[in-house]
Amino acid sequence: MSQRPDLIGLGGDYINYADRDYMEPAADALAPLSAPQGVYGILGNHDDEHDMPAALGKNGVQMLKDARTRLTIRNEPIDLIGIRFWTKRLVDLAALTHGAAPTTILLAHDPRRLTEAAVLGVPLVLSGHTHGGQIVLPIVGAIAAQKFPVVAGRGERGRTTIFVSRGVGTIYLPVRINCPPEVAVV
Repeated sequence: MSQRPDLIGLGGDYINYADRDYMEPAADALAPLSAPQGVYGILGNHDDEHDMPAALGKNGVQMLKDARTRLTIRNEPIDLIGIRFWTKRLVDLAALTHGAAPTTILLAHDPRRLTEAAVLGVPLVLSGHTHGGQIVLPIVGAIAAQKFPVVAGRGERGRTTIFVSRGVGTIYLPVRINCPPEVAVV
């Protein structure tokens, strides 16, 4: 919050849906987040469809579950589109981007949505998960790089830019190797 962001995007995987006891505490930990243009969240593959969005929603997070909202920042319209992890088909993303403002931001948990975003001409994708990029081995690098086009930082495909945050948590093993947690300010 010391960076005074205009807008906050949460990239999903707040807890593992099997650990329901952590749902309210996780949502409460995010409750202090605020920004003039709002706090928006999307769902990841470890989130349930109902209880986690409800918990975040009651703390002020506007959940975008395959939805688009229009913001005006510095007198310019910006469409913010948020998709769930499971939304993958080009036709589904095309329906969300149809008629969107020239300045559009796609919040997509899965960095592989860069492919569809590039086909649709979406200028910016923000992804909140490295899907295993929390383990970066010497010489080998990020194991997740075998599967995902970008596991951390900035990447491009055509005229589409993606930024992938390494996040603060872990996946499968409760460890991070050569990958410090990050809250990205873009």
